[in-house]
Amino acid sequence: MKTMQRVQMSVEKGFTLIELMIVVAIIGILAAVALPQYSNYMSRTRAVGAAAELESLKTSIAECYQTSGAFTTCSTMGTNGIPNVAASKFITVVPSIVAGVITGATTAATTSPGVALVISTITPSTVANQANMLWTTAGTICDNDRGLKSGQGGCP
Repeated sequence: MKTMQRVQMSVEKGFTLIELMIVVAIIGILAAVALPQYSNYMSRTRAVGAAAELESLKTSIAECYQTSGAFTTCSTMGTNGIPNVAASKFITVVPSIVAGVITGATTAATTSPGVALVISTITPSTVANQANMLWTTAGTICDNDRGLKSGQGGCP
């Protein structure tokens, strides 16, 4: 009787190799699905961060336009209340301003490894009887998968 109990106890210990291989396979499948989604999430986060960092520039250009009545005086950082925007975590190239239009801000967000999403232009819009200044963003940063989604940050 004691011999039967000893044999039974030793058989019931631990996992079999097949069980462990099944667990490893399940973890591998979950990782294969999760890693690309995480990469897209991080890229979108960087794109939104770049758009947020440019908000102060957009606000000051809008104020400059309200004060002067024209975008032609709103072209130089450091003058007319327009702040100097430096390269940062999300904006890797200092943007330029020409008549209120912000041009060429490269972001740390990517379409694929090593290919940066770019804000080619952010253009203000003023229309008679319009309550707010509308901004239209153009460039590869308007990407529904890895950048700003339609309707975010001025993307069409």
